[in-house]
Amino acid sequence: METKIENWREKELSIEEVFEKYPEIPKIVILKTDVHRRGYILSEKAQDLFNKGDYQSQADTIFGKKEGENKIPIGLVFRDGTSLVGGYYTNYGIRDPYVIDDIDGKFFLTDNGKVYEEVEFWREPDFYRKKTSKGTPMGEVVNVRPQRLNVAISRVCHFWDKPGEGCKYCNVGINGIDSVKKGIPDLFDYDEVAEAVAEAVKQKGRYAMIMVTTGSILTGKKVFDDEVDEIIKAFEKIKPIFKTNDLKVQLIASAYDKEQLKRLKEATGIIGYTSDIEVMNKELFEWICPGKAAHIGYDEWKKRIFDAVEVFGEGNVNSGIVGGVELAQPNGFKTEEEALEKYLAEAEDFAKHGVSIAYIVWGVCGIFHNQVVPSLDYYVALAKGLNEINIKYNLKPYFDDYRRCGNHPNTDIGRIYW
Repeated sequence: METKIENWREKELSIEEVFEKYPEIPKIVILKTDVHRRGYILSEKAQDLFNKGDYQSQADTIFGKKEGENKIPIGLVFRDGTSLVGGYYTNYGIRDPYVIDDIDGKFFLTDNGKVYEEVEFWREPDFYRKKTSKGTPMGEVVNVRPQRLNVAISRVCHFWDKPGEGCKYCNVGINGIDSVKKGIPDLFDYDEVAEAVAEAVKQKGRYAMIMVTTGSILTGKKVFDDEVDEIIKAFEKIKPIFKTNDLKVQLIASAYDKEQLKRLKEATGIIGYTSDIEVMNKELFEWICPGKAAHIGYDEWKKRIFDAVEVFGEGNVNSGIVGGVELAQPNGFKTEEEALEKYLAEAEDFAKHGVSIAYIVWGVCGIFHNQVVPSLDYYVALAKGLNEINIKYNLKPYFDDYRRCGNHPNTDIGRIYW
């Protein structure tokens, strides 16, 4: 049974009160953060309008088809160009979701009878329904965000191979395992990936960059050796499309040692690297990310991210966290005040080493599906604090900004201050 907060609107600051408390933070960023925190649903009229549009949905995914009578949105675009990944109300359950309504043929966010903001859904790119030479719809091979091509190497995060070692906030690992059980290969066919990328970039002006990611592959002479090998194999297929050695690609991957990082950069030309620490506290890391803790450990994961700055250069390395999961119970911080103090201190340690932190809003799912996400006040304070740290250490937000991801409240704020 889902956790519920009775009379939650009376127990925390309203969005209007948060607007007033943080006048220096754009209201649209606060609204987007709250929508991600609480989720959204579509009114009957909006659902009908969405079904008729050329919008991306969860019907076709890299994990295989998901059938449904209604198409389910995969993300939103806000008026300032930022995007929200996911957010569709499925298992949030603890607070009322926002309602997207059809007003005169346009989509508007509403809450409790008040209209807040016009939004749009992610449009399907031109290549999505085309097929590879092997007959696979290209949208099942390479997926996109509004301004980003996403190239995945693997569908499976192998921290989930051993029961009890998957990250507790995550459902990607579960989806990957389920897809393999259905007969879908773990690794993508890189010939098909290259075909899809080549077709995608024919749509001029759609993409600002490419992101490459993979589930952690733990095998090899050293842990992650095989993962690095697979990324290099994929790039051997993709890179000729662009006819350049300076390929502006962000890699989101496991925490590689310095030798692996150097080999990867030399072989691929990748200029940006992200390895997500997920939780900025050693004890909580061991509880929430037991697989990462068992195979690498918190201190070593941090060290490898710091070492990456020597390889890729300052400003080209960051780490992601699942903002709010640090307050998961029973082992998380007991108050939002304590969490904010400890987290900003740890984020400053990353910044001293040239690594910026970008946070996503925790949507409760996976093992933590009954947990309660923090208040909007907390999320805005966290975004404000992380942005101030980045300014202090001259870590600009453009490495992972709204064009490259669009899922981080603190980098949404950051681009306004540079």
